[in-house]
Amino acid sequence: MRNPMWRRDLKRLGVAAVVVGLAVTAAARAERLSGAPLVKALRHGGYVLLMRHASSPPTPPVAGAAEPDNTRLERQLDEAGRNSARAMAVAIKALRIPVGEVWSSPTYRALETVRLAALPSPKTADQLGDHGQSMQAASAGQAAWLSAKIAERPPAGTDTIIVTQYPNIVAAVGQGASGLTDGEALVFHPNGKGGEDLVGRIKIEDWPKLVARP
Repeated sequence: MRNPMWRRDLKRLGVAAVVVGLAVTAAARAERLSGAPLVKALRHGGYVLLMRHASSPPTPPVAGAAEPDNTRLERQLDEAGRNSARAMAVAIKALRIPVGEVWSSPTYRALETVRLAALPSPKTADQLGDHGQSMQAASAGQAAWLSAKIAERPPAGTDTIIVTQYPNIVAAVGQGASGLTDGEALVFHPNGKGGEDLVGRIKIEDWPKLVARP
């Protein structure tokens, strides 16, 4: 007669093997990409780039220093932010990355980033905004909306770009946004099951470097 304890131990080993297998599969699926492999992946489409707006001073400009269309005197990009966004536009075109849907915060600094980066036909959403409270924590509703948006599969053969503020990104992705710099993008791959894998990061100043690589 076989020992029932032996059967239980075998069952535990089987369960453990399945768990380990799933963990290995998940790790492989979430493998980080950079450089040429990341560019190749983006060219095929199917990714969501969640981007922090380009460099902007922490305080809004006075009337004489505001851009002509910044009539509400909101925060706007500084020279470094404008230059990096323009360089990003040149790089995306040179790399032949198929940008499809573009979502933006309605804040001036986010829309300025989108415009200078030559991203097409942005849609704005209040859930991506700051409600006039710059650098304040995002609400639970905003975090839930953004989490759902980065899990949506882009239209076939395209990548989606979302431009918003740092607090919104942190609220939606938590530790994945650790150390995110101005203009930096987190690259997600929606898994088709209501979730997504973080597969890479691109600093805004690194877009031209991706073009320069062989």
